[in-house]
This record gives sequence, structure tokens and C-alpha cells, in this order.
Amino acid sequence: MTIAIALFQPDIPQNTGTIARLCACMGSELHIIEPAGFPVTEKAFRRAGMDYIQNVDMKRHMNFDAFLENMTDEGRRVILVTTKASLPHIDYTFKQDDVLLFGRESSGVPEIVHQTLTEKVTIPMKNEMRSLNLAVSAGMLLNEALRQTKGF
Repeated sequence: MTIAIALFQPDIPQNTGTIARLCACMGSELHIIEPAGFPVTEKAFRRAGMDYIQNVDMKRHMNFDAFLENMTDEGRRVILVTTKASLPHIDYTFKQDDVLLFGRESSGVPEIVHQTLTEKVTIPMKNEMRSLNLAVSAGMLLNEALRQTKGF
């Protein structure tokens, strides 16, 4: 098992397609927590330029509770990547079977998710900046987690 990426109700198929391609290239699972803001279909990903769909180990979860139950059953940690955390991702110690959870592009994750998860990291950036693109953030975090766990 290797580091996985989970997307909470993604809004933008192009970002999800880019992250799916990232997961295919890096050998990571992709978890989609529904409902998404677009149809989660091969056609939607093809439209986003995602011709790697057959190479992605993608799992869909009907809601956050189902996702969390599945991760708990597998004994995996879920790490929320959020601008509201204080711990920089480069100071966090990742494990090989961790799952990196990213919120929706439009609104992040609801407060209940913040309250439920204890593991949280952030990507340090200039104070006047609000956030990075979701796919860029996913690439940065996945790279650091794989580097630490020698997952390459």
C-alpha cells in the first residue's frame, strides 16, 4: 500500500483529471468522496484531457462517513490538507499507507470534517495569498509524502 489522495466532493473535472493522472503516474490510489460537482465518468475525465483513466486505482465513496469507515477498517490515517492547519507539510512525518484528504475547490471541507480529523497539515505560503490550485497542492503533498516514505 502506498500514499493515497482523497478528494472531498471535487468541483472541477479538470483538477480531478489532473490529480487522477498524477495518481496513475505515481502509483497512488485516488479516492473520490461524493457527491462531486460533475459526473464522475470516464467521459468527464476524457474531456479534461485525462487519457490515463484506465491506469488509475480509483475508489468512489458515497459520502464522507463511508470513506472514513473504509479508511478506519483498513487501518489508514487520513491527513487533512488545509489552509486552517498550523503544521507545515514538510514538518509532518508521513507513513506509507497514509491518505491525503483535500477539500472542494469552492469551499474546502465542512467544519464537521475538521472536527473529526486530528491529523492536519498546511502548505506554507505568503500571508496575502489565499490558496494554491488543488492539483498543484496534491502534487506537492504527494511528492513530499512519497519522498519521506521512499515510495518512489
